[in-house]
Amino acid sequence: MRYIVIGAGAVGGTIGARLHQGGHDVLLIARGAHYEAIKRDGLRLITPESSETLDIPAADGPVPARDDDVLIVATKSQDTIAALDGWPSDLPVVCAQNGVDNERTVLRRFERVYGMCVWLPAQHMEPGVVAAHAHPYSGILHVGRYPQGVDELARRIADDLGKRGLVGLARPDVMRWKHGKLLGNLGNAVEALVGHVPGMEKVVERARAEARAVLDKAGIAYSTPEEEAVVRGRKADVRPIDGVARGGGSSWQSLARSSGSIEADYLNGEIVLLGRLLGMPTPVNEVLRREANGFAKEKRAPGSMPLETLLALIDGRSAA
Repeated sequence: MRYIVIGAGAVGGTIGARLHQGGHDVLLIARGAHYEAIKRDGLRLITPESSETLDIPAADGPVPARDDDVLIVATKSQDTIAALDGWPSDLPVVCAQNGVDNERTVLRRFERVYGMCVWLPAQHMEPGVVAAHAHPYSGILHVGRYPQGVDELARRIADDLGKRGLVGLARPDVMRWKHGKLLGNLGNAVEALVGHVPGMEKVVERARAEARAVLDKAGIAYSTPEEEAVVRGRKADVRPIDGVARGGGSSWQSLARSSGSIEADYLNGEIVLLGRLLGMPTPVNEVLRREANGFAKEKRAPGSMPLETLLALIDGRSAA
């Protein structure tokens, strides 16, 4: 079986590298300078315990497919449709992405779709290099058939992930875990906008409390932080890497790279959408969605909004 990792950035690059180290056939799909660096020099994976350059095949777009190919999509949610353009629709697709809308979107074109709930603290800030900060395992990945269930392929994927440096878990209720991860990711926009400053956690909790009320009203189940802590246990904790300054999460990294886009529509925006469908106001997540998108479009630096400004915007929206 060949794993084709579409979007070989922080998450995709780490997954592809660990699968390669586990002896699996891997092809990385990347773009621009990152693709050129991987093609020329290999992919460098830096972890708290090692730095290794891996000779993994790479391409910058669709290649002739094999019957045993599995597509692992690790792009940002706003890039999903474009990333899958050109790939045969009879291939299985694993959505290793934040948010909960990708699987439904992909199911319109691909018959076999799998959700993957990703806990994998990593960053990609330099072409050809990814840094994974968790130890002793780089990540914990829940895999299941969408919309629910576990089949033979899901079990095999989970087993393959666990061969080297990752924990793979087959989950029939993978979307429940992804909704729990969605709640955690609502703080990404806060971090991207104001950085880690005193008081930012109160904004994050307001966004999550608003979201829990919406999910509960919609009857959507989600995993809890307590469950996630039990799963993580002693399998992985975040550690520093010598010579590598750890920045923020995925949204912070999008702003730091001046990519021009950000995932807020599929994180905070998911709560806004559900709230509108249910007739429930979601002012906190609406402001976070709007402001994060504005920062990305204007290519503003992460952490450059004063917390007081953000609070005033939220309070104003709440009052309105």
